[in-house]
Amino acid sequence: MKQTTNAIVMIRPVAFRMNEQTAVNNYYQKVLDGLLPSTVNAKAQQEFDVFVEKLRAVGVDVTVIEDTLETDTPDSIFPNNWVSFHESGDVALYPMFAENRRQERREDILDTLEEKGFEISNIMDYTSAEEDGYFLEGTGSLLLDRANGKAYCALSPRADEELFIEFCEDFDYAPVIFEAFQTVDGERKLIYHTNVMMCLGETFAVICADCIDDKKERKMVLENLKADKKEVILITEAQVNNFAGNMLEVRGKDDKKYLVMSASAHQSLTAKQIEQLEKHAEILSSSLDTIEACGGGSARCMMAEVFLPRN
Repeated sequence: MKQTTNAIVMIRPVAFRMNEQTAVNNYYQKVLDGLLPSTVNAKAQQEFDVFVEKLRAVGVDVTVIEDTLETDTPDSIFPNNWVSFHESGDVALYPMFAENRRQERREDILDTLEEKGFEISNIMDYTSAEEDGYFLEGTGSLLLDRANGKAYCALSPRADEELFIEFCEDFDYAPVIFEAFQTVDGERKLIYHTNVMMCLGETFAVICADCIDDKKERKMVLENLKADKKEVILITEAQVNNFAGNMLEVRGKDDKKYLVMSASAHQSLTAKQIEQLEKHAEILSSSLDTIEACGGGSARCMMAEVFLPRN
């Protein structure tokens, strides 16, 4: 199984804003005072378009889908939370914590991929768990080490343990389960998505081990990464707050590897960390300040990787 892909799906926002329904447990969101909603959306669109341009310039196959005004979907820019595409031809659809995010799931996006020659053989639909109040938000909640058959998950209100185990059984992954915390107003609170504090590359892993308060769990996670011969690059909680955990390794032209992140993530890294990362992939960064502030998500969240077979 490949760990990285050349193909990604991205959703261009039409009514991007801070989502009041996700702010209850996403502590990275901020209100941008004095900006009209239309200004916020225009800034987000501009950041989005520049980001897509940079990815395409290095040969990443980006399928851009326009969001629709028919639904109130302020977070549609983060598709990796509701869908994942697998080498087996399987597509997984995930149960979402915020009610207004459930409308982001669109069948026409799957149709567009099929029109581009991707093959979908089966849809694994976990969304009925929403009715019972259980959630698992895609590759935000679960980090897949596809090559080594492991899935990492930091449990939170948006990542239910039983659902995660069900996913692992269905897709044949060994579960690695832990809890990750951040300090909010002096209190330790669960981090809402695993991919905020951790990134899995082909030959490396970026992780904020300090977020895993339980020493046994921390040791277990690090041992799993090291057992799979990944170079572990540690980041701090301050760097997590700058979205340095929210990175994704993709492939460009001639299979060249790129590590994609926001400008704020890139700027927060030390010279030594950059040197460590650049041994594995070339860094590609883009300014996502508005998207990060209002959405509380960053570069990784904006890209849904497509591993589907192509005809």
